[in-house]
Amino acid sequence: MQWSLQTLMTKSSKEVGRKISVQPVIASMYEEEFKRDMLSLKVIPPAVYLRVTENVPQIVAFIDRIIKNGHAYATQEGDVYFDIKSIGERYGKFGGAADSQPEPGSHKRDARDFALWKKSKAGEPYWESPWGRGRPGWHIECSTIASTVFGSQLDIHSGGIDLAFPHHENEIAQSEAYHQCAQWANYFLHSGHLHLKGSVEKMSKSLKNYITIKDFLKSYSANEFRMFCLLTKYRSAIDYSDGSMLEARSSLESISSFIHDTQAYMKGQLQCAPVQEAFLWERLAEAKSSVLKALAEDFDTARAVSAVMSLVHHGNRQLQPVSKSGEGARSPAVFAAIVSYIRDVLDVFGIELLHTREANGSSHSGSMEGVVEQLARFRSQVRAFALARHESATKPGLYPERIPLLTACDTLRNDLAPLGVILKDRGATSTWEITGRPQNQRVQDKDQESST
Repeated sequence: MQWSLQTLMTKSSKEVGRKISVQPVIASMYEEEFKRDMLSLKVIPPAVYLRVTENVPQIVAFIDRIIKNGHAYATQEGDVYFDIKSIGERYGKFGGAADSQPEPGSHKRDARDFALWKKSKAGEPYWESPWGRGRPGWHIECSTIASTVFGSQLDIHSGGIDLAFPHHENEIAQSEAYHQCAQWANYFLHSGHLHLKGSVEKMSKSLKNYITIKDFLKSYSANEFRMFCLLTKYRSAIDYSDGSMLEARSSLESISSFIHDTQAYMKGQLQCAPVQEAFLWERLAEAKSSVLKALAEDFDTARAVSAVMSLVHHGNRQLQPVSKSGEGARSPAVFAAIVSYIRDVLDVFGIELLHTREANGSSHSGSMEGVVEQLARFRSQVRAFALARHESATKPGLYPERIPLLTACDTLRNDLAPLGVILKDRGATSTWEITGRPQNQRVQDKDQESST
């Protein structure tokens, strides 16, 4: 079994618990595969894994206390139902069903009453209980396990929008009945569904309209998936398509390229006109304020990313290279502050954007970078020789016999791009970057243009 992207966004402990209670051996296999998929997406593991099958005695005790508190009742058939009327108007925070009579043949007192314990049918798994052999209801296991770990109150409870009712509604009712408290969870965060673009249905195994995480990672990275999610507010549905993934990739590449350029500037490898330092300090302060406000307003990550991209845009406008170095003062401090802030924001979002030596993942990355460094240095020397101009006033411009050297330099730069090695010419010097991803777009041959 493979976990889909939609599963990642909406999977609940309720669903996982049902699978584990059916076949422990098979469920363990699925669980391990799920963990591997989460690690491949760089999802931080939880502090503890708790299985429903290992907590049935606690569930039975939880139900028994709800009965003793006057909020549930057992039937002669061996079922236990939560008594909705016992909590009055408190039921229905997420749009519960209206008060109505139970269907003929039902043993419920009210149609809204839900099962805490169900008598097992022939061939179903069962556990012993004061009400006979049975199994937990679909909602009680989550309240029991959460209470075992966190006690009588949660700060934040999350899940897919489809779990708001009845699952979360019933969790609230039974948890507050058990703990005898006025409010069990302070905040509920309900995430939107993942859709294939053009489809009104969410990604679902039953509809066979999903993509597995393993297949996804053949084309895109975990960082790109995170950026894809960040570009839409968590409560909204997300349309998955190659176009939306390429947009996420483009955003990451823009940030990566900017950081690479700032590093070149701070090392003195990038010559540009005097920087409007005060203007950039203002834009940095503005970005910090905008990101904070966006995240404080119901985790609006789309607005937060937009603020970061605006900062990148203003920074890029100040880093336009010039052919000759000027005598003006340089401003590395403001760019260092901008890069540091962008790193911090990306770290909060779990994105490891920068292609560091460690991130390349290859045991030969150090030697590869050494080869690229020597190659870029040699190319820079050849290019500088080819760009030398006639000192004689009678023959202005480049030496014609050296133009093929410029052509060879441009060809090398363009041939390395599909291999994930990016060479950037900074006036008389050049910088390089190993992106780890092929670059199909050819770089404009500026050296050859300047020679014509």
